[in-house]
Amino acid sequence: MKIGVTYDLRADYLALGFSEEDAAEFDAEETVAAICGALAHHGHEPERIGGIHALTARLAAGARWDAVFNFCEGLKGVAREAQAPALLEAFDIPYVFSDPLTLALSLDKAMAKRVVRDAGVAVADFVVVEQVQDAEGIGLVFPLFCKPLSEGSGKGVGTMSRVDGPADLARTVSHLLARFRQPVLVEEFLPGREFTVGLTGTGADARVLGVLEIVQKSGYVGHGYGFENKQANWEDKLDIVRATDAAANAAGKVALDAWRVLRCRDGGRVDVREDVAGRPCFIEVNPLAGLRPGYSDFCFIAENAGLSYNDLIGVFLDSFLKRHPELKGR
Repeated sequence: MKIGVTYDLRADYLALGFSEEDAAEFDAEETVAAICGALAHHGHEPERIGGIHALTARLAAGARWDAVFNFCEGLKGVAREAQAPALLEAFDIPYVFSDPLTLALSLDKAMAKRVVRDAGVAVADFVVVEQVQDAEGIGLVFPLFCKPLSEGSGKGVGTMSRVDGPADLARTVSHLLARFRQPVLVEEFLPGREFTVGLTGTGADARVLGVLEIVQKSGYVGHGYGFENKQANWEDKLDIVRATDAAANAAGKVALDAWRVLRCRDGGRVDVREDVAGRPCFIEVNPLAGLRPGYSDFCFIAENAGLSYNDLIGVFLDSFLKRHPELKGR
């Protein structure tokens, strides 16, 4: 197959003056090269496209592909991750990973929580704060945890995120509203073990590939797996260890239930953390999970499952082709 590859390159945004945090969701050249290499390894013809503007221009000029490997994050709006797949659907070009509805829903963390909660998946009690005065008398039990409503890669999660009283809450909400110019998700703090779960497949065929636990070390920043903890020298702040005990299995079930409820496809991650009673709760889903070799959590999960990078991309392709049997053999 001729497979186009859509992505946002971090270096391009840094060159435009974006900060490291602002560009955190975008991909390294190493990731794009590895994905293209893996597609070629499986006998396909990868063709780099780039982001939504490049995709729009190429389509308008008449370019077409048998399929697209889409991990384009987008830049503007709460539906930014949905833009590339929506455009591909308009041109009847099939693509790997989730559809526009799932991607838009997942990026709005509160909307995703409402949907999975309605299906019986456990979540921490939460509210959405759109202005500072909304934080007054919100009716949640302290301590609370605050983060931007629609960001990824731990953006906005740091030393101010956990709040222990009304004054801290007002200060943190004010900071996040000003910094990210979007509503703030405020939820009851989950003090237990934290897991990230890798999933592959779609619907009834979806399965848990593996579970990792985020174990804090002395250099850990704040109380959440945020931006500073995910960046350079992360090894000084935390351990990412394979988890296979009963609690990890319970986290995996929560993740799989949420994955299916949100109709995610082909591969991604779900973050889970235990409440004070040890009950695993859904935090958020990452339907376009990071795929940087030797760095991204999903790659660590694959390694622990005995999969090479090429194997992992092959698993995604197998799931995609099961949804599009007409493309098999191309």
